[in-house]
Amino acid sequence: MRHLLAAAPLSILLAGGLATAWAGPYTVTPLVLVSGPSPFATCTADNVAGQPGTNFINSAVEPWVDINPTNSSNLVVGYQQDRWSNGGSRGLVAGVTFDGGATWQRFVIPGITLCSGGTAGNGGDFQRATDPWVSFAPNGHVYFFSLSLDITTPPGRERGSGKNAMFVSKSTDGGQSWSNPIKVVQDVNPRFLNDKNTITADPGDARFVYAVWDRLQTPVGAVINPENVFGLGFKGPAMLARTTDGGLTWEPARKIYDPGGNNQTIGNQIVVLPDADGTLVNVFNEILNFKSSDGGTKFDFNLALVRSSDKGATWTHGQAIRGPKIQTMALLRASGVIDPDTGAAVRTGDLIPQVAVDRSVGSVGEGNLYAVWQDARFSGFTRDEIAFSRSTDGGLTWSAPIKINKTPTTVAPANRQAFLPTVRVAADGTIGVTYYDFRNNTSDPTTLPTDYFIVHCHPSSSPAVTCTDPAQWISETQITTSSFDMRKAPVARGFFLGDYMGLAAKDNRFIPVFMQSGPPAGTSDAFSTNVGP
Repeated sequence: MRHLLAAAPLSILLAGGLATAWAGPYTVTPLVLVSGPSPFATCTADNVAGQPGTNFINSAVEPWVDINPTNSSNLVVGYQQDRWSNGGSRGLVAGVTFDGGATWQRFVIPGITLCSGGTAGNGGDFQRATDPWVSFAPNGHVYFFSLSLDITTPPGRERGSGKNAMFVSKSTDGGQSWSNPIKVVQDVNPRFLNDKNTITADPGDARFVYAVWDRLQTPVGAVINPENVFGLGFKGPAMLARTTDGGLTWEPARKIYDPGGNNQTIGNQIVVLPDADGTLVNVFNEILNFKSSDGGTKFDFNLALVRSSDKGATWTHGQAIRGPKIQTMALLRASGVIDPDTGAAVRTGDLIPQVAVDRSVGSVGEGNLYAVWQDARFSGFTRDEIAFSRSTDGGLTWSAPIKINKTPTTVAPANRQAFLPTVRVAADGTIGVTYYDFRNNTSDPTTLPTDYFIVHCHPSSSPAVTCTDPAQWISETQITTSSFDMRKAPVARGFFLGDYMGLAAKDNRFIPVFMQSGPPAGTSDAFSTNVGP
């Protein structure tokens, strides 16, 4: 599939007053196609017709991007290719650029599925893969972390998950070639599913790389799959696999936080503080399951974290990121994002927080942590919008959540849903946050026009700007050149472009990598651009 590309608008959409010096005008370069035709179109090894669910050929979803610290023109994007309706894709692909995103090449991550050359002999004989995540080490080596799985359960054990494993692949040439994948964990017992993984190469020491995820355990006889990952009786501790020798060997996977019975973590993501210890902060959503007064099941969603001051050897608990009404986040999960006209589900990362750290030496926000997530508190729990919170002490305390998306209040309430936020910090300390919304869904009821935006705030001491006041997030830029139709997206428990999107910072500008859907229906592609002053 292809989209018609036009010159991007240079205008700035301002809200809350005139732009000030720290929120100067942003420009957007023309969108560039990152993904392409499916490399798995002729593959027969995975027996698509014999698997349950619907496969969406030429659908690319869920991108994550990182930038090479030794060559800022080299970026790598990981994404799913040919998404299934009931979990996973036929394989994962790396989009690679050496010219800052002007052009992209595509390389299949080898050996993690049957369609990417995996076999029983090399341990990669899996039907599907999902959750791509990439991270560059300070020496320019890049790591690709992924989940491989079979959706089909073993004979006689239908109630459960198929075999599943976490793989780490490595490239020493900027993403053009990849090592044989290293399996850091595998489960063949249908009661266990490893899920929602991320990887972080230590920016201060190329020997250390940290891979985290949640490992779901189900009661005997329970149904579990990647599309139904929590419920009463589940358990999901945060897991870590660590290398201390640049990926040559990996320590055995181990728990770093266990929320207890009937509870789980999801969305684990490690960032490294620029302090003397190189403190690690693992931010995640802690899901607490409990019975309500009427005998039903309720969920309490809490953004939480654990910290390590010895490069992941030991971990201590920190304060949860709680604010007014944070205990009512279960309502957020119940509403989610929907098609404003039909009520059909739009699947988003409503359970997944995103976190970034300001590592810019000498900036006002140096060492600050910033978290964003979808939250319905600002609308009386009627729709999801974008929440932001800041920590200035390494995650020990957090500011009260504020709404930062600038979706106009003049559009219909159902069109004010904002979702899939990603946060990064530029070299000068500017905080950029990207997200989608439906503000342009105003006329044709047969389509769902959707657009992508970036809003930014620059902390400063004079005038005093902390970015903890919504009025300080006053400059918003539209990234999409024209609206795309969300109803053309592949369907996986709703119209689906991914549980997260990608965003990198290059100097004082940002490089978003995001998805747009068809035409035709059931297809989608990744695009990149360059946004900044």
